[in-house]
Amino acid sequence: MSQDNEYVPPRVWKWEKESGGQFASINRPIAGPTHDKALPVGKHPLQLYSLATPNGVKATIMLEELLALGHTGAEYDAWLIKIGDGDQFGSGFVEVNPNSKIPALMDHSTTPPTRVFESGSILLYLAEKFGELLPRELAGRTETLNWLFWQMGSAPYLGGGFGHFYAYAPTKIEYAIDRFAMEAKRQLDVLDRRLGETRYLGGDDYTIADIATWPWYGQLALGRVYDAGEFLQVQTYENVQRWASDIDARPTVKRGRMVNRTFGEPEEQLHERHDASDFETNTQDKR
Repeated sequence: MSQDNEYVPPRVWKWEKESGGQFASINRPIAGPTHDKALPVGKHPLQLYSLATPNGVKATIMLEELLALGHTGAEYDAWLIKIGDGDQFGSGFVEVNPNSKIPALMDHSTTPPTRVFESGSILLYLAEKFGELLPRELAGRTETLNWLFWQMGSAPYLGGGFGHFYAYAPTKIEYAIDRFAMEAKRQLDVLDRRLGETRYLGGDDYTIADIATWPWYGQLALGRVYDAGEFLQVQTYENVQRWASDIDARPTVKRGRMVNRTFGEPEEQLHERHDASDFETNTQDKR
């Protein structure tokens, strides 16, 4: 880029126009609601408000895993939040998550009801509530939480960094793509080395660390995220490939990916989920 075309930041930044790109309409420099809109409440104690992004899929996979383990108290209603339409800025949603990001959960089995926001917090809350998918002994619990928090800290570089500049930014900036491609590949190498030592991230057992990480890095390895598999040479991370395929084959994961999904094949889209039978009767190919 020539010197004449370089951007020179002003002394004080002002929000004067949308930033451009696919998700420009959801970005703004202030918090709080933009309109009054109450959230619906269904018949189950657990009410999920979400969309099947990688972060949203964490919560639905977790709930489907708990149900498969026999925890009937994990039955849930999943309501679709259309972030492109600004649903996350409605007053009801902001009351559940002041950060206006999906997923958000309300647990009506407590008095008063408990709000849970941020995907990692939701996974930890449900794991502790039902006593599953998080080791109880200190060493195993700590290693699982190490990887859970690794994902929470690392994924913004993959999504907001690499994914944004490679797939969604209105202009291709070589420096930004190179910077975040390098970081994405470093993170894949971190995972590959770990998964060369153990079957799952926390050790021998499948845990919330895997549930948190797979929707981002597992789906990246399977070629489902950003259409960047060839660019990042994801097939070379053999241990990540093994782990990603193993988790992808779980029926609970297949169901969790369908909930609040508004893209892809119609038979894989379940816009709302209120009962287990919805997977057979209410997908978009049957409507």
